[in-house]
Amino acid sequence: MKITAKRAAIVYALIAAFLAGVCFFVVSLVMNGGEWSSNKANRHIYRGGTIVNAGAIYDKNGVALAKSSDNERIFPSDSNVRKAVLHVVGDTAGVISTGTHYLYRDVLSGYSKIEGIYNLKRSGTGTDITLNIDSEANKIAYKALGDYNGAVAVYNYKTGQLLCSVSKPTYDINNKPEDLLTNEKYSGVFLDKVVSGIYTPGSIMKIVTAGCAIENIPDIYTRTFDCNGKYQTGDGTVICNGEHGKQDFQKAMNNSCNSAFAEISVELGAEKLRAYAETLGFNSQLYAKEIRLMKSRFEPSSTSKAELGWAGIGQSTTYVNPAHFLSLIGAIANGGTGYAPDRIRSTGTVSQIMGRLPQECVKMNPETAVKLGILLRSNVEDKYGDWKFENLQMCGKTGTAQIDNAKSHSWFVGYSQREDLPLAVVCIAEHGGQGSGVASTVSNKVMQYFLSE
Repeated sequence: MKITAKRAAIVYALIAAFLAGVCFFVVSLVMNGGEWSSNKANRHIYRGGTIVNAGAIYDKNGVALAKSSDNERIFPSDSNVRKAVLHVVGDTAGVISTGTHYLYRDVLSGYSKIEGIYNLKRSGTGTDITLNIDSEANKIAYKALGDYNGAVAVYNYKTGQLLCSVSKPTYDINNKPEDLLTNEKYSGVFLDKVVSGIYTPGSIMKIVTAGCAIENIPDIYTRTFDCNGKYQTGDGTVICNGEHGKQDFQKAMNNSCNSAFAEISVELGAEKLRAYAETLGFNSQLYAKEIRLMKSRFEPSSTSKAELGWAGIGQSTTYVNPAHFLSLIGAIANGGTGYAPDRIRSTGTVSQIMGRLPQECVKMNPETAVKLGILLRSNVEDKYGDWKFENLQMCGKTGTAQIDNAKSHSWFVGYSQREDLPLAVVCIAEHGGQGSGVASTVSNKVMQYFLSE
């Protein structure tokens, strides 16, 4: 009897192990089946390590940005469109890790937990994806940047839909340059700078410092600041971009006065400035749906008043990510809630549109958002001129980010107050000089396109 019992126990143990193995396999299949099916070893999808068969990728207007036919991946006939959408569509080898080809390779393969990739094998195409991106807007932004590298993005601040996203340098996926990996002009070409770039912000950071001042300095609106072209801190000097004389808080913002905002930064102190910036997403890992954003960093000096002043005006060790700052501007425009940019509109047929609720990225005190909005509108009305953003009812801030031993970066961030145009824009033109030049011009061109739609 004891021998029989031992044998039975062994049999039961083997059965249990078998069932455990089956359960493990089923769970693994459910969890990882999509990734397994889209592995580069799958010859139904890949040839030579690049995608040849997969679902199509469309822009919001139904323009095919990538599709498969006869074991070949086909891209738009316009080379400017191919270059302009490269980073949101992605390359077929998956080197651009934030591209749609790589992030949604399981969806594009048509993988189903029930049928695997049967539909792909049968028809040669997988599941289609439609983006929120407008390829014509991307083309306009790409051409407007001209010879400058950088990033441009526009999104609907009420819904989070990312309508335009351009990163440069780029290349033509149909005519891959032979020196792509060796020529310095293509440095960073596989990086989508909208989501993965990080830059010295210059004066656009004064928006954050202004928000902190509004919430922590009770008499900020009745103060006057005297600018003679520099601000002495005791342990160093912050140089201003002009001599603005006596000015109130709003005029200091209009003038983008380094002296005034350095003084404000020193009064607030490093701890309050850092804490406020962190409520807006600095020093935190943020996401735009499936995409991990490069972390914006703000670590103002607690030992040097001069460095603290420089940090508060967007220099020193301050760095921002364009997509993060787009959400921050969106929070001002949207009464305190800044949504994460979302590039995906739907998968499959139109009747199978994904339920993708807006994802909050930045939260701001609603009263502060209103006050910052007034300041940004005043910048355009009283400093830049509404003529520069015709019919847009624009609110905005330029930035000139000083770079060691190189020409400054040109920034513009802003949004339209028009009810029929709830769009925010961010642009950085690397080494483009003053923000009132290249970046604001590029921003206006792409915003005018959406106004004319």
